[in-house]
Amino acid sequence: MQTISGTAAGVPFTALAPVGAVDGPAPLIVTWHMLDAPRTDAAFAAALPMTGVPAWRVHLGMPMCGARMVDGRLDAAIELARKDALLAFLAPFVYQAAEEFPAALAAVREQLPIDDKPVSILGASLGGAVALQVLTSGTTPIRAAALVNPAVRIRSIVGLVEALAGHPYQWTAESDKVADELDFVTRAEAVTAQRPLLVISGEQDHPDLREDADALVNALRERYARSGEVELITVPDLAHPLAEEPGLEPAPQLPAVKAVDEVLTRWFTDQFAR
Repeated sequence: MQTISGTAAGVPFTALAPVGAVDGPAPLIVTWHMLDAPRTDAAFAAALPMTGVPAWRVHLGMPMCGARMVDGRLDAAIELARKDALLAFLAPFVYQAAEEFPAALAAVREQLPIDDKPVSILGASLGGAVALQVLTSGTTPIRAAALVNPAVRIRSIVGLVEALAGHPYQWTAESDKVADELDFVTRAEAVTAQRPLLVISGEQDHPDLREDADALVNALRERYARSGEVELITVPDLAHPLAEEPGLEPAPQLPAVKAVDEVLTRWFTDQFAR
């Protein structure tokens, strides 16, 4: 499997080429990793390679992760979480990753033999919030979207980051406003394109995140003209992380994550066959 590492409009990426015979430019799946393990584009590519999908899989690095870590360490990101878990840490990651996506996508298209059709996207945990932000913004045509243990409501993630911050989060009018902006259940009506959406929820994921995933699927099914285009799959024994710690380098695929990879491979292959 051909692996290419590079930078697209300042965003580091790990790209996996389609395996087998591909006649001309191939479709594209763009992904955003989690801040838990695997927390870099290279590690995420190893966790969910989706080898059988007849498409390029380009795994983008999140801000301050991987090649963009300050001094090669996570300390700077952790300090932001301690300063303000939402306004200095979670929200800026989501907004920056979504805002830099169009330019990164254009640069990737210049570097790789990719077709000119709408791109498919995949996000895990906080990367799922990035994918949802891209999907609801409507600035980039999207073919299909998949989410794994996604951060559907940022309020739920703030609760999980409190332990890292070392103190309860102090909500303000500003942070309430941002949390509302990053609540994709209440913003479900913004998914106007009604593209196929797959949500994968780990049986052992955080209870709040599982509830949020279910709420998002129900909200979208009510709005989609074809409710069957929104799917929710629960994977047994899957916890929130998709790799062992520290999650910075490519690592062997965990058994439950292999099951996720198989689900994504089948689903995306089916989407490209339509």
